[in-house]
Amino acid sequence: MNQKITDKIGWFASFMAVAMYFSYIDQIRLNLAGQPGSIVLPIITTINCTAWTLYGVLKTKKDWPIIIANIPGIILGIITAITAII
Repeated sequence: MNQKITDKIGWFASFMAVAMYFSYIDQIRLNLAGQPGSIVLPIITTINCTAWTLYGVLKTKKDWPIIIANIPGIILGIITAITAII
């Protein structure tokens, strides 16, 4: 894969990590108001972990720590999103 594309995925993943942490503000607000969890957090988490996994897979030398660390986030993010809307 082209190194420029891989680098762009890395920057996108970094941006999504920041967005993921900011999305906790919405969850905290809802929790304090006594409402059930938001779907925003698990969606952002799933996108972020997918981007980091792609980054790790597409590097010239696969970055297994990044791949392995983010796969559970993809799975749990999807499960959390589904359970938030049921």
